[in-house]
Amino acid sequence: MRDWAGKRYWLVGASEGLGLALAQVMSRAGVEVVLSARSADRLAEAVASLPGKASAVVCDVSDTASVRRAAEDVGEIDGVVYLAGVYWPMRAQDWVPTRAEAMCDINFTGCARVIGAVLPEMVHRGHGHVVLTGSLSGFRGLPGAIGYAASKAGVMALAESMYCDLRGTGVAVQVANPGFIRTRLTEKNDFSMPFLMEPDEAARAMFEHMGTNRFKTSFPTVFSWVFRLSQFLPDWAYYRIFGRS
Repeated sequence: MRDWAGKRYWLVGASEGLGLALAQVMSRAGVEVVLSARSADRLAEAVASLPGKASAVVCDVSDTASVRRAAEDVGEIDGVVYLAGVYWPMRAQDWVPTRAEAMCDINFTGCARVIGAVLPEMVHRGHGHVVLTGSLSGFRGLPGAIGYAASKAGVMALAESMYCDLRGTGVAVQVANPGFIRTRLTEKNDFSMPFLMEPDEAARAMFEHMGTNRFKTSFPTVFSWVFRLSQFLPDWAYYRIFGRS
């Protein structure tokens, strides 16, 4: 189990939803948290709601200069958790370029920007903890998930590559792949969302995983089996089940 007392973590994308819920769990565990998002007002409210030592640094993950400035302002950390994301349901037939590009840029490229700003120092000192947020939707392409599924698949593959490279270096890498969480993003969905979780529930599952030595977790467990097992289906079977005619 990981010792949390006195540790300092940077949570990127933590002004609301899963990010804020995780910040609350970590703060109660004795972690000093630094929260980042684009809105200074939301960050101030989020920091005020936390029981422990906390601060805020405004950061726009779509802007490399903003990420670098934020990383400098945050300073030395024990770990970073990337939670920033945007989402719109989208079919290929209804492609909206600005939204598709935003999902790829914020969810995946933004993640690479943040990790690039903090990982070299972790590697240099031989100590650190990197936690990325994937999604059950990233295991295989899904209908109506243009932009989002691809961006989360990228995050998950990035985590896998980092885990391969950094084993034994003192820098721990983990990825958490949640299912549906009740947030302002999932409010956009007009379809049934099985096993819908509240942010607090998802945050507890994610924090529990962060305290282990395991690389990956996918939850809710039963729902995750559908997506994990889909990777073993041949194309003809997978697209007969999930593809649109």
